[in-house]
Amino acid sequence: MGFTGQCRCGQVQLHLQVQTLAPLYACHCLNCQRWSGSAFALHMLCPAQAIEVSGNTQTYTLAAEGHTSTQYACGTCFTRLFNETDAAPGMRVVRAGILHGADRLAPLAHIWVKRKQPWISLPEGVAQWPQSPTPEEFAAVISEQA
Repeated sequence: MGFTGQCRCGQVQLHLQVQTLAPLYACHCLNCQRWSGSAFALHMLCPAQAIEVSGNTQTYTLAAEGHTSTQYACGTCFTRLFNETDAAPGMRVVRAGILHGADRLAPLAHIWVKRKQPWISLPEGVAQWPQSPTPEEFAAVISEQA
């Protein structure tokens, strides 16, 4: 099964070859707020080999808090597409807003809620953490949703 997405100008296309879409989560950290220019960012953690990219991308690599992250964006309109981090080898963090049908997606978790904008109300029953959860905590939430 495949899912598709694109940047704002359409010059870069993404194709996710997965059985089901990966779990969606919202990150409210200051970095995501600044990167997105919004109150939070919507992410999906996917196996790197499941994502096919066509079009001209630009990269930006940064090191912070002991990890290195490489951001991928459209080389024309600069839409952020996904990133790779050595904190999750073999995975890519896809920006869910670029996917076709993103309006039908809802996050199953919210992270870094201690940085959440005060005017945002989170739905009851949705997992949330003040900062980032441990991989085990996040995996437990994902397995509950499966």
